[in-house]
Amino acid sequence: MKINSEGVSSSRVYLPVTSIYSVLIDFFVNTFSHIDQAEWVARFNEGLVMTMDGHPVAANDSYIPNTHLMYFRRLDREPQIPFDEAILYQDEHIVVADKPHFLPVTPSGLYLHQTLLNRLKKRTGIQTLSPIHRIDRDTAGLVIFSIKPNNRAQYQNLFRDRAVKKIYEAIAPYSDELDLKLPLNYRSRIEESNHFLQMREVDGPTNTDTHIELIERNGAWARYRLSPGSGKKHQLRCHLNALGIPIKNDQIYPILTPYQKFDLDFTRPLKLLAKEIWFRDPITHQERSFISNRELD
Repeated sequence: MKINSEGVSSSRVYLPVTSIYSVLIDFFVNTFSHIDQAEWVARFNEGLVMTMDGHPVAANDSYIPNTHLMYFRRLDREPQIPFDEAILYQDEHIVVADKPHFLPVTPSGLYLHQTLLNRLKKRTGIQTLSPIHRIDRDTAGLVIFSIKPNNRAQYQNLFRDRAVKKIYEAIAPYSDELDLKLPLNYRSRIEESNHFLQMREVDGPTNTDTHIELIERNGAWARYRLSPGSGKKHQLRCHLNALGIPIKNDQIYPILTPYQKFDLDFTRPLKLLAKEIWFRDPITHQERSFISNRELD
């Protein structure tokens, strides 16, 4: 793996022994059919495709079977996120980051450099960083990264085994009817809907649970404490929406609004914050507890 000056890690591709290609550009265009030829030519011309020892190769260089090459992603344009992450804790095993709203955790789609992972790689110089859990791009708060690949599975297993305690805070409408039922352990079955961005509640055995408490009320709005027992995609957003109190500024629930690619409205962040996290470190066996410094207005 190679890391560039922007903290972006390379990907590796194997050139099979059996091949019909004589030059590299033909192999890349046909192997990665979702990327057009002009994009691959641009990457070759910018030195973003190279041998494993870091020497750039050209698009029309000969195809050499049974070898590996490295390549980097390239974006002509990327949304710029004008908010900074913070590192709350770092040792030889983990990095705990406090993520701002709007910043994705990992590269995908339009985002490459403007991601928490690549910002941290550039900032720390640790190219082996890998998130052991995720939160939505719209959500702010705590994200934990492992440093050593050999230890990564032990940290990920904490989340698999529900050995991690997480607390979120959310701003959502106040409901007299719901207030009478709080605190509440809300359970339902969530599955993907017809649109990949939205989840939906369906009949069947429950696969999600969230403990919901009221922290304070301010007129028509209230601050809630959310403790998820499970970790399904959009679980908290989906649960509060089902209870008739969708999270303030949610662009997905209850109504999916048009996706903003570049001209993001930074004045309307989703009022959801990954506030606290506790777990017993599987490597050091110490009790770990972290609290975000961020606050929801």
